[in-house]
Amino acid sequence: MQTLLKTPIGRLRLLGYIEGLSLLVLLFIAVPLKYAAENPSLSKIMGPIHGALFLLFIINTMSVGVEQQWKFRKTTYKVMLACIIPFGTFYIDRKILSKI
Repeated sequence: MQTLLKTPIGRLRLLGYIEGLSLLVLLFIAVPLKYAAENPSLSKIMGPIHGALFLLFIINTMSVGVEQQWKFRKTTYKVMLACIIPFGTFYIDRKILSKI
C-alpha cells in the first residue's frame, strides 16, 4: 500500500481502484435500492462521492499523462475512458498501469 502512494502512477492506480469501487456500489447497490426498494438515501450519498472521485481520477490521469509524456491516443484516452465503464478501471490497471 505504501509503495502505491510514493509514485504518481501508484496514486493513480489507487484512485482508479477506489473510483471503480464507487461506480460499482452506485450501479449495483444504490440504484437498485433507489428504484426497487424506493430508498434513495444511498444514491444521495454515493452520487456526489462518485462524482468527486470521477473528477479526481480525470484530473489525476491528465496530470500523470503530461508528467509521464504519454501519447494521448495511445494511453491517456484509454485510461480516461475506463472510468466510465463498469470494471474498466480494474481492467486498465491490469493491462496498462501495472506495467508502467
